[in-house]
Amino acid sequence: KQWYQRRVRASRGGSRGGSRGRGRGGNRSGGRGAGDPKEWYPCTKLGRLVKDGMIKKIEEIYLFSLPIKEAEIIDFFLGSKLKDEVLKIMPVQKQTRAGQRTRFKAFVAIGDFDGHIGLGVKCSKEVATAIRGAITLAKLSVIPVRRGYWGNKIGTPHTVPCKVTGKCGSVLVRLVPAPRGTGLVSAPVPKKLLSMAGFEDCYTCATGQTATLGNFAKATFAAISATYAYLTPDMWSATVFTNSPYQEYTDYLAKPFVKQPKKEVKY
Repeated sequence: KQWYQRRVRASRGGSRGGSRGRGRGGNRSGGRGAGDPKEWYPCTKLGRLVKDGMIKKIEEIYLFSLPIKEAEIIDFFLGSKLKDEVLKIMPVQKQTRAGQRTRFKAFVAIGDFDGHIGLGVKCSKEVATAIRGAITLAKLSVIPVRRGYWGNKIGTPHTVPCKVTGKCGSVLVRLVPAPRGTGLVSAPVPKKLLSMAGFEDCYTCATGQTATLGNFAKATFAAISATYAYLTPDMWSATVFTNSPYQEYTDYLAKPFVKQPKKEVKY
């Protein structure tokens, strides 16, 4: 155990810092793209449309279920609002002929506290590399969150719209709507995810081996993502179908993408 603690401190640069001893959670914003001086050159059609301003809101991407393959797309829309937090770092081992190979597994949650949440898991030989990879995967898994009311529809939505369930391994998490002012009645792990998703009031019920933090977090994330899986009567209005961005901007995407040379500034 002492060897593992020394390894973690060395890879994180000495002092562990932070109120919870993690040093990477809390109020960090922007994530991977915040301090990166390199310009983003999109590799996908969706990235080109986003960078050139053809797609104005991230909801347009979710409307057509377009897969997001670049983390910079999330940074483009939600970069200043996103906060990430390391849920857990755990060592995992593999038995080899030469002995044991130890790697570190990082669980990272990311959200804007206003209707978007993501969860990333990454394993690497170094703690810092695992955290960076988990942040990138969390951005790629960002999903929209539907919020609703308990009782009368007064004010802004504050709780889950209906009872939803998520399962991972033996862990089953159930989210139940709660009256305004109740708060998040939950264990620490789901409470963190629910608050990052933007819920103010919610009852929870969990069964199974909840001490397995990874499965507990994944089950909660599955339950949150199920909020948009139910077709409630207020969504029975006729759907007006429009063209997908790939169809609408076919002529634009047919042109070859050329990197714009940087302008030299002479003093």
